[in-house]
Formats: sequence, structure tokens, C-alpha cells
Amino acid sequence: QVQLVESGGGLVQAGGSLRLSCAASGQTFSNYVMGWFRQAPGKEREFVASINWSGRVTRMPDSLKGRFTISRDNAKTISLQMNSLKPEDTAVYYCAASTAGSDYDPRSYEYWGQGTQVTVSS
Repeated sequence: QVQLVESGGGLVQAGGSLRLSCAASGQTFSNYVMGWFRQAPGKEREFVASINWSGRVTRMPDSLKGRFTISRDNAKTISLQMNSLKPEDTAVYYCAASTAGSDYDPRSYEYWGQGTQVTVSS
């Protein structure tokens, strides 16, 4: 049974920082791409970042570069460091795992965590 568990969400003021973590269990994720997505109320799920099994290949929309950083802490844990947070970053953030397909497409991901709420107040 594969499980992804996110942690680290919360309420923060604009300009603040949060670090999200995703812990995987159930099998070895050495061949998986791990990704972060977010979904705000009334909006589609949005790609935030991805990282490959070695941690050497990362992807992120240009709009988030410079504020967000994805890293692989070990074989089963990834993190998302979020700095200079803005109210528009408010969303539920999901961790996901994929073996094939586009990193940017949520349909490529076979496993999902339950999500963690990030709320940025103005």
C-alpha cells in the first residue's frame, strides 16, 4: 500500500515562509518523479514543482522560481520551501508520485497525498 503524507502547512502572513514535507511509504520510490500541486477553491489543480528520483532534475513554473524550491531529502521524503508567500499562494498543496508522463500533468501521477492547507493572509 503506497502512502504519501504531507505536513508543514498552516497560516502565515504575506512575506512569510513555510516548508512543506512529503513522506512516502509502502515501496521504494527510486524510479518515481515526485511532484507538488496546489488547488485553490474554485480553481483547477495547478502544477507547482517536480523532482526526479536522483534529485538532480527539477521543474517549476517560471512564476514560482525564486520563491519556491523543491528538494529531495532522502529516498522517501521531499520538501517544498516556500518563501515570500503571497495571498494568491493560498491553496491546498498536494504531494504526488509518478512513473511516466508529463511532470506538469496531474493525470500522470498515480499516487496522491491527502493535501495540506496553506493560507497566506494579507
